[in-house]
Parts: sequence; structure tokens; C-alpha cells
Amino acid sequence: MKIAVLCGGYSHERDVSLSTGTGAAHALRERGHRVALVDVFLGAEQLPEDIDTLFTVEDKDQRRSVSEREPDLEALRRLRPGRRLVGPGVLEICEHADMAFLALHGGNGENGQLQATLDMYGIPYTGSGYIGSALAMDKELTKSLLLQSGIGTARGRVFRRGEKCDIPLPCVVKPCSGGSSVGTAIVREEKELEDALEAAFACEERVLVEQYISGRELTVGILDGRAMSVIEIIPHNGFYDYKNKYQAGFTEELCPAPLTPQETEKVQRAAEAVFRALHLQVYARADFILDASGALFCLEANTLPGMTPTSLIPQMAAAEGMSYGELCEEILRCSKEKYE
Repeated sequence: MKIAVLCGGYSHERDVSLSTGTGAAHALRERGHRVALVDVFLGAEQLPEDIDTLFTVEDKDQRRSVSEREPDLEALRRLRPGRRLVGPGVLEICEHADMAFLALHGGNGENGQLQATLDMYGIPYTGSGYIGSALAMDKELTKSLLLQSGIGTARGRVFRRGEKCDIPLPCVVKPCSGGSSVGTAIVREEKELEDALEAAFACEERVLVEQYISGRELTVGILDGRAMSVIEIIPHNGFYDYKNKYQAGFTEELCPAPLTPQETEKVQRAAEAVFRALHLQVYARADFILDASGALFCLEANTLPGMTPTSLIPQMAAAEGMSYGELCEEILRCSKEKYE
């Protein structure tokens, strides 16, 4: 197949996306596919006369790692001024591909906007459609749909600037549509609340504040509607923030999670229910807290979960005997079925 791997983009998770994109491009080339690696935001200022030649380049893309801090988006914007979030030549390259492999995270890559654009151009792509992407990215909508479906989730609500936050402490403050824990903080004392809100509002104008639930942090992937192995996440310091997610050795990840068979079954069935409730397709990842009483609370769903060297979905696949390349191939297969 000719595959356009879309990565980068204009998002606080840009570096994560570049790591996912270069890894996926390498794996797909190893499996015989012709791949063009495309930065969605920067694009290609000049396209060759025969665009198909972009899919025949050798695998010289440098593997990207994720730095401890999120990228400087102001500096990125100076590289290509203007209001467009899709760079020159991106859609033209995708039109020459059999499939666009979405290696994007956060922002316009995961909120349904790009998916809707590709739909308008008749370009097939991996993962969920624009509706499921939009529902899962907006944590307020996610929470509403989970509650309607009888899926446990933490109590909370969305605040805008100037509104008084009345959620009891301890609480969790996070941007309503962010990812990778950028702008997220656990607030235990009143004096910490203002700074936490300001950091979240720096990311967007809607901030979700919800009750803090103490317990074991669990995550499970869903591939083609079926739950994968469960992972327990144990950060060495603090909580599972941006640095702990992407720096090797900062977090202990137990796969499969040391749960009873009954607990494993409970988490997996809940993940599949989240997948259905949010109208997701192909693959996703759902995050949970299991408290001391055995109650399960869904934190959120990720429609384009990371595929970096430290990411969770590849670990779940490996626990089931599936290599990274085989996982990419399975995502392609399920995405093709979505269109058939």
C-alpha cells in the first residue's frame, strides 16, 4: 500500500506525534509498504512533479524522542505564519495515498477537525471518524456520555475564566480538550488552586475540575472493539504527567496488571463499553482508576493513543505476542474494513 503517515501538527503533543510518526513509518516500510512521512503543520512547500516519488524514499527518517517539556508553539508558528493548520501539499500527498495513517496527538489532529477534512476530500484514514474523535477529545462531552451509559466517572464540571471553582479539595484541574496531561494538576491545598487553574487556562478557555479519586491507575487498549491487556501505571514521583509519560524509567508499567481475573474482566468490559459509548472505531485506549472499594472510574479515552517507544498500546500488543509492526498492520487492516 501507499501510506501517508501524518504526524507533527500544531499541538502541545507535537513532539509525541513526531516520535509516533517516525516509528510507524519505519515499521510500515519494513513490512513492504511505500510510505511518505508528512508533517501536517509544516507540509511541503514544493511538491515534485510526480508526487508518487515521495512514497519511494528510503527509510532515512531519524527516530524522534520526546523531550521533557512540551514544544514551543510560538516558535513553530514563526516557521509558517498564517492561520492555516494544514500545511501546503499535505492534502495533495494524501490524495495519492491508499490510506492516511494518523500518527497525530492532541489539538486539530485528534479532535475530529482533520478527520472531517479528510472525509470531505474522500481520503481514507486510520482510527475513529470525526464524530467519535470530537466526543472523546471534549472531556465535558465524554463525561456526559459516560454517565448516560452507566459508566462510572469522577464528579466534576467545566469552568470558564472568572467563574468561582467550588469543587471540594482534593481535585484535579485539566484543560477540557487537552491530552498528555499538559496543563493538568492535582490540587490538595487551597493555595495551589489558582496556579493550577491559570496553567490550565493557558491551554484553553474551558477547564475541567473534578474530584480526585485515590486508587490504582489502569489503562487498557481496545483494538477492533476488543479489549487488550490491562496495564497498571505507577509513576516513581508525582502523577502520570507529561514527563512521566514519555521519559524512559520515570514510571513503572506493569503489563499485564496484577489484578484478579474478575478485576481484569471488569476493566476490559468497561473499556469496551467506553469505546461503544463514544462511537469510536478501529482502536483507542481508555484510562481508569480502581479505588480501594473496587469501584471503577473512567478518566478519559484516547482516540489516537501514543505509539512511541515508551507508549502503552505497543506494550499491550507485545504482551499478546504482537510486534510493533504487526500492530501497525492490524490498525491498517481494521481501518480498511471501516471503509468496506
